Amino acid sequence: MVESIFRMAKTILETRPIYHKCDATVRGHVFCSVLALAMRQELQKRLTDKGLVVEWADVLRDLEALRMVRLQSGGSLCELRTVPQGAAGKVLLAVGVSSGPSARFLEQ
Repeated sequence: MVESIFRMAKTILETRPIYHKCDATVRGHVFCSVLALAMRQELQKRLTDKGLVVEWADVLRDLEALRMVRLQSGGSLCELRTVPQGAAGKVLLAVGVSSGPSARFLEQ
């Protein structure tokens, strides 16, 4: 049963095989894998409760499309971030996660 859960987690999270040489890294890998799977399950539950159906691959694709750029002009430094689009934007909105401002000035 544990093997099938890890297989499912690795498929969902698109991870490659990872080999460990000591117990501490094995425990860390298991912890991170279980945590990621639990977080995904909670996200799926929240989306279902809101009546939102999205494909996981679309969410990952749209999250990977997010970009942040730092611009400096004279003494001013600014960060610009793209606005979440598609499935990722819908998921963030549905679960009440704010992506914050798309532009902000930074102190130097």
